Amino acid sequence: MDGSWQKVWNKVVGKYAGSLDLSCIQIDGTHTPAKRGGESVGYQGRKKSKTTNMLLLTDSQGIRLAISRPMAGNHHDAYKLNEHFNSMLQMLEKSSVPTQGLFLNADAGFDTREFRKLCSSREIIANIVENGRKSKNKQGKYVFDRLLYKYRFAIERTNAWLDAFKAILVRFETQDETWKSLWLLAFTVILLRKL
Repeated sequence: MDGSWQKVWNKVVGKYAGSLDLSCIQIDGTHTPAKRGGESVGYQGRKKSKTTNMLLLTDSQGIRLAISRPMAGNHHDAYKLNEHFNSMLQMLEKSSVPTQGLFLNADAGFDTREFRKLCSSREIIANIVENGRKSKNKQGKYVFDRLLYKYRFAIERTNAWLDAFKAILVRFETQDETWKSLWLLAFTVILLRKL
């Protein structure tokens, strides 16, 4: 794969950037069962199968903005989070979508000190649920807007939209680039349908 679908995605997002709702963005991870093994596949106990994990960003309408590189499913969402998030922001910047001043919703799985620092350094306002299991974090240490967080349902709804694309419900591709390209193709179709 030569990155063609990534280029198509960047062009489409750039062309319709004015139709995106960037009042807040959402980040979440997704685990997909991988039936034939391949690159970036690992056993995920919660799914009781080998999976591939990817991080996804959406706007407030649920339109996908960016996607991380695939990673083995035995890693949690915060694994190399800063590295993946930076690469997703670079994707947005290539599409001429501004990232400074964005509000970001994320669940407790993304509550790390390093990630909060990265958001701050990129002038992104992090609205992350505090992880109560972390003893170092006292509840209420960070500002959290419950009303803003309600918009996070958009990313869950988009995950449901993706169920219509049977080719990405289960991973049969063994190469990461092929797998990621299928996701980008699905995102492009969803964006064009919505707009």
